[in-house]
Amino acid sequence: MAFDRREFLKVSAGVAGATSLGALTGCASGPSAGGARPKVVIVGAGYGGATCARYLKMWEPNIEVTVIEPNDFFTSCPFSNTVLAGINNLSDISFTYDFVKKSADNWVKDMVTGIDTAARTVKTAGGNTFAYDRLVLAGGIELLFDKVKGYDAEAQKTIKHAWKAGADQTGVLRKQLEAMPDGGTFVMSVPMAPYRCPPGPYERACTVASYFKKAKPKSKIIVLDGNPDIASKKGLFLAAWKKHFGFGTDNSMIDYRPNNMPRSVDPAKMMVGTEFDDVKGDVINVVPPMQAATICAMAGVRKGMDGKEGPWCAIDYRSFESLHVKNVHILGDSTLTNFPKSGSVANNTAKMCASAIVEMVNGRDPDSAPVVTNTCYSATGMGTAFHVATVFRYQGEKKADDGKVTPASMVAQKGGGVSKEESELEFAYMESWAKNVWADTLGLPENFNYTVKG
Repeated sequence: MAFDRREFLKVSAGVAGATSLGALTGCASGPSAGGARPKVVIVGAGYGGATCARYLKMWEPNIEVTVIEPNDFFTSCPFSNTVLAGINNLSDISFTYDFVKKSADNWVKDMVTGIDTAARTVKTAGGNTFAYDRLVLAGGIELLFDKVKGYDAEAQKTIKHAWKAGADQTGVLRKQLEAMPDGGTFVMSVPMAPYRCPPGPYERACTVASYFKKAKPKSKIIVLDGNPDIASKKGLFLAAWKKHFGFGTDNSMIDYRPNNMPRSVDPAKMMVGTEFDDVKGDVINVVPPMQAATICAMAGVRKGMDGKEGPWCAIDYRSFESLHVKNVHILGDSTLTNFPKSGSVANNTAKMCASAIVEMVNGRDPDSAPVVTNTCYSATGMGTAFHVATVFRYQGEKKADDGKVTPASMVAQKGGGVSKEESELEFAYMESWAKNVWADTLGLPENFNYTVKG
């Protein structure tokens, strides 16, 4: 079957069914026989890293792929708010790495402790050193607890962010919500944009409110938003809050407070301090500011377009290679782009990065006109959901007659759009999206037994 990988990347919505991927194996021709195998080291096996490993191996089996990942299994941040609502358990959104491991020549359960981009080596806590020709950093985010006074290691035992899904975060926060008395107050925060998953905090308010409505109807949610307004899907969230939780009335379960960045936390008094006042809660969920993962700083790629140190990593959109450090590619939430920091984008761009690396190690140029897609669903927790979909197309650098240069960018295209309203059908679509993207990221088989509930 003839199939052009570049065309696939252009039309792919970021999720390819697990059953359709086998036809793509071996599309690219490998380096000449007898030559050294190109070595690609991938740090992190989330939506970006795991997907990149799979597609690299499918499109160029001759590449030696090494994946370094500290966790035993994959836990999905998308859908984790349904765990807080009691719709799903953590086990429903946690998956084995057994299938994606087949795409790696070396799967290393370890932490990266050092990166030498001059020598092109990566060191781990276990004492191993791995050489690379191309390095892919897919470490997600680093949470900046020091930006919130009092949010030290001791406070983190009580106050959870749950912005990296797992038993110690999502699991503990769920137990805290279950233990909270009816009539209690749940205080949660939204960091200043950009941050991982723009609609995630507002979805969290919905899903927790749906749990309270059933189990603790006298309870209240205070949303402390560091942004001046709802940062994503504003009209849809407001409509859901009004319809289901009485928002805008005296009996609203959700008290939304914009321009209220948490400045301090006091776990002993269960208090969150803002510029305006101290807010007391029975359960506190503070999400601190964030920046590109620590491994990006190790590699010296946490820099802006101007080359100065910054929170995110400037990249070449055609290859996801750092603009400042050669042979280092960055995926997902760590990048400095106008893409939403979402699982969908990480999955989609990982394929584009894999394609670019295959071309580059074979002496060819990567796609000169890449297209990135994002589809993001949000649940209300009431059996309904809504989505936003966006397509971004590459626009190269432009030089005006006066000599002024407009940098290359990814331009949002017409024809994406946002749901008109929430619906039960979109909730079913959301579950299908999740199963497809998990299968695509992790290589799960067609008959995989999902337990997640929509």
